[in-house]
Amino acid sequence: MNPVELFPLIELSGDARERGRQYGQKAAVRIRRSVDLYASQLGAMSLTSDAIRQLVNTFLPSIDEFDPLYVEEMRGIAEGANLDLADIVLINARTEILRLGKLQADAQRADREPDGCTGAVLLPEVTASGRLLHGQNWDWKAECATTGVVLKIRREDGPDILTFTEAGGLARCGLNSAGIAVTANYLSSDRDYSQVGVPLALLRRKILETEHVAQALKTVYCTPKSGSNNLMISHADGFALDIECAPDESFLIYPERDIVVHSNHWQSQVALGKLRDLGIASSPDSLYRDFRVRQILERARGQLTLDHLREAFFDDFATPWSVCRPPRDTEESNLSATVAMILMDPALGHLEVAPLPALNRKFATYSLKMDRSFSAAAAPVLA
Repeated sequence: MNPVELFPLIELSGDARERGRQYGQKAAVRIRRSVDLYASQLGAMSLTSDAIRQLVNTFLPSIDEFDPLYVEEMRGIAEGANLDLADIVLINARTEILRLGKLQADAQRADREPDGCTGAVLLPEVTASGRLLHGQNWDWKAECATTGVVLKIRREDGPDILTFTEAGGLARCGLNSAGIAVTANYLSSDRDYSQVGVPLALLRRKILETEHVAQALKTVYCTPKSGSNNLMISHADGFALDIECAPDESFLIYPERDIVVHSNHWQSQVALGKLRDLGIASSPDSLYRDFRVRQILERARGQLTLDHLREAFFDDFATPWSVCRPPRDTEESNLSATVAMILMDPALGHLEVAPLPALNRKFATYSLKMDRSFSAAAAPVLA
């Protein structure tokens, strides 16, 4: 693999269509890499271009109903990068489309190449600064180290956003100027892909657009999904909640001793009494990754910093099936790796990202000006 490059910062402003055009123009090369990566994978499943377009079009009505401005923004991205709208929808719904594509190709292969991820949130009670800290390792295709970008989105109708995502995506993980932060982890259950829901990437974008943490939680609970997912939501004022989501139901996990850690298996006993965890067969390392991260963090309880979170996410126990995963072959004969390590101090609008951290220890730092007129204590308006 070529020398690791840091993820570029793309700054966007204006209305949805204009932001999209700016994005498409500034990140055209990386966006095309994203499209090629997933189009090639779907092609390897013997899906024709017409079949791929049909899968993409399955999600357009649910996206438009969820927020028509997202379709406008994706149209702008397509225009700026000289691509079709379907290409950009593919990136934003790639989790769902890849799963459905695999189900069409071979029902037994649906989860042999899952997203990984190990995430953690530290409440102010256990940190040296008295500020909440939040981060994760994102495990997926090693090639995505060349497609990732960081977006700084200046908005006129809500909080500004700082998000790490695949080029062409509207969001993945990140923080906003109201102090809300989000990361996500792969989950799988026997309820998955029986309905068409809102793509997970757009659910995370909506969380980052909200001014109040209650609105973010409402978005998670009230939005229909196609597949399972774990969402870790925090607020700079000192709140964190882990929500394990089936397509049609959500289960809460509160901080344990002021720390939340989650990997890729279901933890809620209520959830496990109602559904079947299908992810452990493909991610057995999940069973110790969250334990290892918590074990490392507990050693510095009360004095925890981003460097302690960094140390925990660099853990290489049982490598290459480790918290920090070096590139390794999957059952689909693709390279899987920890693509990025993301560390956030939401109260400061501080975001650090390192590409391929098992091979690279260099981080880029990105910042967002915070607007403290937004507060977790402010009265929410829940329509």
